[in-house]
Amino acid sequence: MNRAEFEAVVDRALEGLPSWVVERLDNLHVVVEDRPSPEQGDVLGLYEGVSLLERSGDYWGALPDRIVVFRKPHLDMGLSSRELEEEIRKTVLHEIAHHLGIDDDRLEELGWD
Repeated sequence: MNRAEFEAVVDRALEGLPSWVVERLDNLHVVVEDRPSPEQGDVLGLYEGVSLLERSGDYWGALPDRIVVFRKPHLDMGLSSRELEEEIRKTVLHEIAHHLGIDDDRLEELGWD
């Protein structure tokens, strides 16, 4: 899957978000990069920013939060096209959950880990 095709899958995952989630997204930018840096570790996606639950009244003028979806680690999984698309969707949902303020423990309880 080339970069344009991968980005299209990420876009479809974002377009498929329920309206109640879309209404809550604030100051967020989603990007695709090839690989995480060594400092970022062995991850499929990454949320960088201040979650909605952690923002206070003095949160203004901040750069957008970022969700990064890493293409090559997804491709390295060797999944079928359908399975790969589902894994990308799962990664996007996982990182969106972090933006909403849902931590990894709660995601595991929900089965989103």
